[in-house]
Amino acid sequence: QVQLVESGGGLVQAGGSLRVSCLASGRTFSNYAMAWFRQAPGKEREFVAAINWSGGDTLYANSVNGRFTISRDNAKNTVYLQMNSLKPEDTAVYYCAARRREYSVAVGAYDYWGQGTQVTVSS
Repeated sequence: QVQLVESGGGLVQAGGSLRVSCLASGRTFSNYAMAWFRQAPGKEREFVAAINWSGGDTLYANSVNGRFTISRDNAKNTVYLQMNSLKPEDTAVYYCAARRREYSVAVGAYDYWGQGTQVTVSS
């Protein structure tokens, strides 16, 4: 079992920045690919960014590419999502997820999920 706990969400004005974190526990963190997803009210959960076990390979959704950066610190069992130039349409609950194999953009591919952290971007 892997337990994931997100933190760092909040309210920010459009154009601002925010960093959310996800602390993992329970198994060897470096064995897992990690990802961030988000879900806005009335919408399906969507892929945001993913990172492989070493941090050497990343993937972003088109909607956040160039604005968001995913990173990880295996010594701290933590994955981060740095969000810059935030837009009102980035408002959502942000979830981190883990899977044992290569990263994926599919919600159903991930074995473990955090409880989510709310990010609200005001216009």
